[in-house]
Amino acid sequence: MKPDQGLVSVIVPVFNESGNVAPLHQEIADVLGRAGIRFEIIFVDDGSTDGTLKELFQLSPLKVIALQRNYGQSCALDAGIKNAKGEIIITIDGDGQNDPAVIPALLDKLNEGYDVVCGWRKKRMDPVARDILTKGAALLRWIVVNDGVHDAGCTLRAYHRRCFNDLDLHGGLHRMIPALLKGQGFSITEIPVNHRHRWHGQTKYTWTRIFQGLRDLMYVWSWRHFSRHSLRTSAKYSIKDIHELGK
Repeated sequence: MKPDQGLVSVIVPVFNESGNVAPLHQEIADVLGRAGIRFEIIFVDDGSTDGTLKELFQLSPLKVIALQRNYGQSCALDAGIKNAKGEIIITIDGDGQNDPAVIPALLDKLNEGYDVVCGWRKKRMDPVARDILTKGAALLRWIVVNDGVHDAGCTLRAYHRRCFNDLDLHGGLHRMIPALLKGQGFSITEIPVNHRHRWHGQTKYTWTRIFQGLRDLMYVWSWRHFSRHSLRTSAKYSIKDIHELGK
């Protein structure tokens, strides 16, 4: 599919975010509308078991991609990116902690000539224990892969679509995107972004993510040092259906 050069695609992966999706959708639409940006919003439901999918069907304009089951954030992002029409891709978390108000600033920075602009949550609104673990993981990541960003866990980013021509996301690779793209020669920068408290529901962060993060870190290190192949892999998820609301 040839990308629409004037369109910005905003991709929001969600899993059990009932109560968050409607206000976030409204915020995104309001911010981009006021900025005069032509956009599409894509919510990818990653096998939610609460009322998230039902709430999404009440929103417009919106493209809803429903995955067959819960595959994880990387696969949800991959599904959204592959079904986006825009030349510019914006990714944002679905829990309300990423502030859509910064999207125009991300786009302005992207227009300076960068391939990727990452959000940097300088002031985190997370529990102390998680904040300590996050900083430790960031230091380890900097030592092992040196991706050049402070906050690889921040989903709020802007990309040119070409960044994903040879990249499939799976496992926990969404946190490794800057390292993967830097290894392919793409230019990456970051800007500080506002980080907010979660609106509703429970965090999806668990202790198992620490081990998954270590595994993904070693995967990226090995690829950058020993592989000359692209990061194309076979699909690791199934899309149940796609709905376009309010076209």
